[in-house]
Formats: sequence, C-alpha cells, structure tokens
Amino acid sequence: MIAIIDYGMGNLYSVTKALEKMGAPTRIVARAAELTGDERALVLPGVGAFGKGMEQLRQRGFVEAIPGFVATGKPFVGICLGLQLLFEQSVEMGEYRGLGLFPGRVVRFSGDLVVPHMGWNQVNPVQPVPLLAGVEPGSYAYFVHSYYALPADPALVWATTSYGVEFASVVGRDNVMGLQFHPEKSQSVGLRILRNLVASLK
Repeated sequence: MIAIIDYGMGNLYSVTKALEKMGAPTRIVARAAELTGDERALVLPGVGAFGKGMEQLRQRGFVEAIPGFVATGKPFVGICLGLQLLFEQSVEMGEYRGLGLFPGRVVRFSGDLVVPHMGWNQVNPVQPVPLLAGVEPGSYAYFVHSYYALPADPALVWATTSYGVEFASVVGRDNVMGLQFHPEKSQSVGLRILRNLVASLK
C-alpha cells in the first residue's frame, strides 16, 4: 500500500487515481499518527507556497515522522512542491527551512521568463536510475512551478529540464526521490515513472 500525505496542499485525487491505475492500492493520511508502519511507500504531493507547506506538515506531525519513514529504506517521493520541501531552505516569500533531507535551496526563476513555468517541457535523464527506466531523453512532462531546486550535491540530480536555466527536474538519493513535474498529469511519461515506482515495491 502506498500512503499519500494530505496536508491541504496537494492534488490528491489525480495522484491517487494514477497510482491505482498502475495497480497500487493507496491510502490518504492527513496526520502522521495515521501511519501504521505497513506502508510500502510514502508520497508527498503538493502545490502552493513552501512556507505554508512546511507549516502544515509541522502541525500534522509529518516533519518529525518523515525522517523515521526514510530510515526504513522504503521509497519516499516528493512531487512538485513536494520535491522542493525535500531541501534545506527556500526563498519563496521569505526564507523558510525545509525538511532538510537533501542539501541545497529553492530559488525563483529570474530574468524575462514567464513565471510560473507552466506546460509541457522536456525531461533529460542524466543518471541510469530505476525510477526513470524507459524515459527517453527529451520526453515531455507537465510542469507548473515558479521556483526550482538548486541541489548542493550534483549527484542528487537524476534529470534536468531547460527553462532559462538548466534545472533539476528529478532528484534522488537512495530511497528518497523528487519530481518537479506532475507525473499524474504527464500522460505516458508520467505513467511510466509511476509504474517504475510501483514495480520497485514488489
């Protein structure tokens, strides 16, 4: 069973349906106390502001619970804002501390770019990791975001995307992974990634 964190800032319905389409039973958890230990993976979706996201995770007990889950070695996956929350800090509307699972910070797109970065863009894998098996360089995924992660460790970058700058669109280390795009809205490419995730649980 895959648990999906509900902290009031995620598109839970589409994520749930996409995972179930891949054959994975799911359960939505709104508080850390609802985690039973039987979860085979934990997903942190999200849209909205970094600071508000951390506040909600803290109030619901997840800030303390997530490192414990990660320590079990089971997959922990952040989507969109969920990826950004994996890092140490964001400068979105102030300075906020994140979960700190990865070193690095989250910054805003700058220059003359249209923000948010919204729509289809190419994803280019840079590491041969199981999560991205079958995802060809230049595959298109669906993005909606104004900020992006700057990992302090280049080894964390599993795939990149260009939008004014080359940014990390997939990050990971061991059992912790993040997708800046929305796999549940990315048609065949997104479903391939979710299928890879589900296959890793068997």
